[in-house]
Amino acid sequence: MNGLRRAVVGGADAVGRRLTTGELGALPVIVAVLVIWSVFQILNANFLAPRNLSNLSVDIVGAGLIAVGIVFVLLIGEIDLSVGSVSGLSAALFAVLSVRHGMAEWLAIVTAVLCGAAIGALHGFFVARVGAPAFVVTLAGLLGWNGLMLFVLGTSGTVNLDEDSLLGRLTGHYFHQVSAAYGLAAVGSVLCFLVYYRDRRRRRAAGMPHRPLTEIAVRTGVVALIAFSAAHVLNRFQGLPLALLCFLVVVGGLDVVLRRTRYGRKVYALGGGSEPARRAGIDVVRVRISVFMLSGTMAAIGGLFLASRITSVSQTSGSGLLLMNAIAAAVIGGTSLFGGRGTTWSALLGMLVIQSIASGMSLLGIQPAVQFMITGGVLLAAVVIDTVARRTRKEHGRA
Repeated sequence: MNGLRRAVVGGADAVGRRLTTGELGALPVIVAVLVIWSVFQILNANFLAPRNLSNLSVDIVGAGLIAVGIVFVLLIGEIDLSVGSVSGLSAALFAVLSVRHGMAEWLAIVTAVLCGAAIGALHGFFVARVGAPAFVVTLAGLLGWNGLMLFVLGTSGTVNLDEDSLLGRLTGHYFHQVSAAYGLAAVGSVLCFLVYYRDRRRRRAAGMPHRPLTEIAVRTGVVALIAFSAAHVLNRFQGLPLALLCFLVVVGGLDVVLRRTRYGRKVYALGGGSEPARRAGIDVVRVRISVFMLSGTMAAIGGLFLASRITSVSQTSGSGLLLMNAIAAAVIGGTSLFGGRGTTWSALLGMLVIQSIASGMSLLGIQPAVQFMITGGVLLAAVVIDTVARRTRKEHGRA
């Protein structure tokens, strides 16, 4: 009991230090999710029903994958306005090659993803090598790639996909075995403990401040509680969605790349300033091009998942609110617009906020205009929090 009490007190002290120094992390967005879910559950008892939460977990995947790429671009202090058009073009390319020309699905998928990567590399070349502003380059991309998508689709404008095809099963397949969801929860909890423990051992060996074992146990327990609760809810409907599994694997894998590799440290360093990064020996041009290439790749993958969700590709693919939602998700999730701060989990949390608002509004039958206003208010709040936190970090010499 004494160990648990020390862990709780230590956790409260850590939260207090984060608030006073501007190191808020994911705390504001987690509180926002809890508030949104509580309000909508009070207004409609079906909001937290297993069916609605399971659908919510699939609905966040397509735009969430695009938001993951946006996180990388924001980390280096740039912006990519073309991701919506790139996602639509990639999905259209897949549909035309696979359905109209009979290309093997797996080959059409690879071609569509490579198309997104090549477009991202082209944007990166103009930004990093030529020195053109990313805002203008990607705005031109937004228009140009959207036009190319309309050209690829042709006069018919719509290509329907087979629900039982390889792409259709990406969002339509569920692992009905109870062990699948619980197994994923167990694996996630164990990995969480190992990451915390490895970080503690590394910092302890270097003589740096490190978390006590009791705090690591409490943190792991909280993660396990959330993971097993989610698994329980999913199993009460249709089981673990394949799309959600793919999303978590991508987010977790890219999180490891960002925080545990030299490449990830270069991305963060570039977000702190290009000149200091260059003096530190970082190839600024190569890192910038690679980040835009990654953004284009994730836009293409996200576009394929979105096409899978509605089993069709049309002239409206990649348009509408997709771009705004992807950028808003990264910012609402905690990625700084000033560069250098954020994680791939920001995309998941931010998209969870946006899609929860959309789902709750839909259940209540509220017109989309109100949804836009509420989402805009949440985005404004996220930007204000980011700005205030950055100012606070500067005052404490942490920015």
